[in-house]
Amino acid sequence: MAEGIALTACLLVFGSRCHAQVNAMEGTSQVGQTRGTSIVPVAHPRVYADGRPAARFRLDAKDHGVVLRHGERPDGCDVYGARDVWVWKHRDTLYMHYDGAGRKGWLTCLAVSTDALHWTTMGPVLELGQKGERDAASASYGLVFQEGDSWHMFYLGTPNTSPAPELIPAFPYLTMKAEGPGPAGPWTKRYDVEPFAPRPGTYYSVTASPGYILRKRGEYRMFFSASTDRPILRTIGIARTRDLNGRWQVDEQPIVPPGEQVENTSIYYQETSGTWFLFTNHVGVRDGLEYTDAIWVYWTNDPERWDPANKAIVLDRENCRWSKEIIGLPSVVRIGERLALFYDGHAGEGIPPGAASHMQRDAGLAWLDLPLIVATRRTTSPPSRSH
Repeated sequence: MAEGIALTACLLVFGSRCHAQVNAMEGTSQVGQTRGTSIVPVAHPRVYADGRPAARFRLDAKDHGVVLRHGERPDGCDVYGARDVWVWKHRDTLYMHYDGAGRKGWLTCLAVSTDALHWTTMGPVLELGQKGERDAASASYGLVFQEGDSWHMFYLGTPNTSPAPELIPAFPYLTMKAEGPGPAGPWTKRYDVEPFAPRPGTYYSVTASPGYILRKRGEYRMFFSASTDRPILRTIGIARTRDLNGRWQVDEQPIVPPGEQVENTSIYYQETSGTWFLFTNHVGVRDGLEYTDAIWVYWTNDPERWDPANKAIVLDRENCRWSKEIIGLPSVVRIGERLALFYDGHAGEGIPPGAASHMQRDAGLAWLDLPLIVATRRTTSPPSRSH
């Protein structure tokens, strides 16, 4: 599902702390500091065969390696892979939703940790919908946030998959809703709520799957994954609502051009510099095969305006210790004076052929020392996006 799964949202309230998301704060930044991680130019940007844009900067994360391996659950819920993670913190516990690729299909599974390194898997928290439902083939990638006493999950649903045993979710990728009494559920699906849907003839014609949510002055903004088909062009759009159980309005234009070939979102706000960092996975291409090849980050001082030139590579084959080609779907959480970057990968060298490139993945962890330092910035700003 890598090339189309989007992050469903954890809540960040502008100017305040949110219990379900701890990645909104940052340490003190001072001139002449030695701590932190800097964005630096790339000497020789990567060149893609089809000419898709490359990142000209790096913000190098320090890779720890695998923290959750697939296939260890006795119920077999992740026997074919564990990937597409979303991590959040509530009180003293870290929670991870990940896509468990099992014999039934890809489902949102839960793992918990107190140190980010050691995880206890708990099994699926969503099941497939009945025949005819929008999530009859997959109910996966569940992003959770808390608002008051209410817990919300936006997850990816689809009625289509590839043949067994892979059962890889296929277009359309949809945003669906569930609710629960706490961070671990149990979750009740809200089939009566359809936040938004793919729209023919737009940049989100086949993918409109969930992403990170910001809230300001009573308006929620979801940075969702969007794509077209034939050709597949991937980007990030913004959907807006004032009612989490209501309809969302999608902006007419994405935040960056579809040719950027990025999907899924996790956002970190650095208060001291007033900078927003949007982490996303990039889809590269080699020998005609598309695959998730890196985690990128875009940065801005205004979450309504994003310059596609302001992007950097965070993790790829150069600095990942164990997955030398496939790097997928980021989720970031602040822990102390570091930003934890969770992602998925495939152990070893090379790109497995065909459907195998989506399977047998594990969840990894890398770190970014805070603060994040923007050493190079464009002096011009793109126009505001319509909405």
